Order: sequence, then structure tokens, then C-alpha cells
Amino acid sequence: MIELSNVSKIYKLDGDVFTALEKIDLKIKNGEVFAITGPSGCGKSTLMHIIGLLDDPSSGQVIINGKNTRDLSDNELSSMRNELIGFVFQQFNLINKLTVLENILLPTQYCRKKMQFDPRKRAIELLERFDIAEKIKSYPNKLSGGQQQRVAIARALINKPKIILADEPTGNLDSKTGAKILDLLLDLNKTDQLTLIIVTHDKEMASRFERHIHMFDGRIVGE
Repeated sequence: MIELSNVSKIYKLDGDVFTALEKIDLKIKNGEVFAITGPSGCGKSTLMHIIGLLDDPSSGQVIINGKNTRDLSDNELSSMRNELIGFVFQQFNLINKLTVLENILLPTQYCRKKMQFDPRKRAIELLERFDIAEKIKSYPNKLSGGQQQRVAIARALINKPKIILADEPTGNLDSKTGAKILDLLLDLNKTDQLTLIIVTHDKEMASRFERHIHMFDGRIVGE
């Protein structure tokens, strides 16, 4: 499903050169549960952004679903990102002026191919599945943190992706709510056969995953 070969990411800031990732080799299988751990600033989020096609590597190859991303146009990359990958962030990234339903449906507006399902019906089914159907007309700033993250996960799932990328998905939640969100994500892997990749600094969370790598200073230093 995902293969990175000799991937590096270098930033130039005010004349200084900063290496965020250095010669990363990584393979993640279809349907795998995978965690990326390490201290702040080690390159975890940069790696996730490259896997999620939100950023380009400075060098190396990224192959997703059998396609070398270097060979794809911007439109093709955008379509792959929208249709194949769902994103869940620590800050939820919901739009407060939109209702819960409108937030969930937002990714469908950028889908370039004809959808084989009714987006509104699927959104309602996801809300029911996550026990927040009564919040369909509510606005995000009226919800608890756990409810907001459930909405964010529903939004990530609306286009029926094959991969879920979650960057510190429990970072803004208390431990009890965070555990429930993690259980929900792991259940999605089992029931929907989704590839689940989570960035976390929480070693206890990572221990629940089939595989995890540890990063330090832009390198993979352990697995």
C-alpha cells in the first residue's frame, strides 16, 4: 500500500538548512495498524504529511497504492489524497460556522469522480455509528472535545478512504475520552479493513499497535 524509499525532506530557513527527514525507508502493508513515535521535532508530522501527500519529499520516492507520486500531476495528487486518504488531527480542524453535517460532507465537495453512494445518507450513518446522530444540526463549538473528534473521524471517512492518518488524535482529550477515541479508530481497522497510521508521543498508545517505529532527529532509530 505505502512504500517510502530513501526519502529526505530539507527546509531552507533564512539561509539555514534544516533536515526534517533523512533517508527514510519504510513499507506499510494494506490493512496494517501502524504508529509513528518520537519526541517533538523528530520528524513525525513531516513524515505523515509526506505519506498523506500534503507535502513533497526533497528526494527519494513515495509509492502509494502502486503509483509513484513523482509521476502524478497536481490534480492527480489532489484526487488521490481526497479519495484514498482520510485525515484526523489533534486540533480537530472543524469549521465552527458549519454544522456537524456540513463539516462531515465538506470533503465530498472536492471529489472529482462520481460517487457511488449518497453522501448525506452516509454522513448520517456515520453519526449514528459514532453515537452522535443527535448533534447533526449542532455547531462544533457547542460540542465536547470527544464529540468534535468523532465528527472529525466521520469527516475523514465520508469518501470511503483506504487509509486513515491520525496526527496526535487524542492529544487534546482527557485520558478517558482519548482511550475511547483510540478504541474507535482501532475498531475501524477491524471492521472496515482500513490502514491506520497514527503519530503519537504516547508509548502506551503505540504499544496497542501491530507495528510502530521510533524517530529521532529525522531518522527511524527503532522498530
